[in-house]
Amino acid sequence: MKTTIRTICTLALAFALTAVLTAAPAMASDTLAQVKDSGVLKVAVPQDFPPFGSVGSDMQPIGYDIDMASLIASKLGVKVVLVPVTSTNRIPYLTTGKVDLVISSLGKNPKRAAVIDFSDAYAPFFNGVFGTADEKIGSAADLEGKTVAVTRGSIEDLELTKIAPKSTVIKRFEDNSSTITAYQSGQVDLVATGNVVAASINEKKPAKMLETKFMIKNSPCYVGLAKEQPALMARVNAIIADAKKDGSLGKISEKWLHNPLPENL
Repeated sequence: MKTTIRTICTLALAFALTAVLTAAPAMASDTLAQVKDSGVLKVAVPQDFPPFGSVGSDMQPIGYDIDMASLIASKLGVKVVLVPVTSTNRIPYLTTGKVDLVISSLGKNPKRAAVIDFSDAYAPFFNGVFGTADEKIGSAADLEGKTVAVTRGSIEDLELTKIAPKSTVIKRFEDNSSTITAYQSGQVDLVATGNVVAASINEKKPAKMLETKFMIKNSPCYVGLAKEQPALMARVNAIIADAKKDGSLGKISEKWLHNPLPENL
């Protein structure tokens, strides 16, 4: 009798497990359909990381990511609802269904990719060498005989030291402020820093505007999506591709980063 009961229980458990596994794909909600039905796209955006996301003088969110969220919602024909997040809670907000997308200067790495999916890149985020328009620099090899300011111990410092010609003079400063001051005061020809730092400097319309010469380390931003959302993924990627093609994404880059969208984005 015990054997019979055990067998029945085993078969019942196997049947239940098979039913769950078979039903799993069907149970996965279609976020794109839900968004269209509700007429609302909920997007996680940064609120303390300019120029990607901050609060304007009217207390409304502004920035690259806010414009990107509005663009996607507009192309989907729905209203956008912006949900301010931090770097630590943006992914949990997505995985728990509090938002439909994360557009929050989100970089891609294997740990995150195990939990969520990523669109094609929509925004540049990189460390590079910057200088005025008249500096004809296109690669590390062109730094021959040039003087470059960097912040000591930064990624730019470590990477530039590996690739710069021996004749390049790398002047190291203790913080970003000192590094930028050295550039603006003419102590150096060029500066190596992050594109976000360069954008914040250019926002002030300095006499020596920072133009991207070449990238040192590239880590672009992606839209974060929940797993198993092929329809939404396809639509978001199509919107990004069209925005690159028609120049609307380039306009957002010029507006907030004061530099054109990189060709290899």
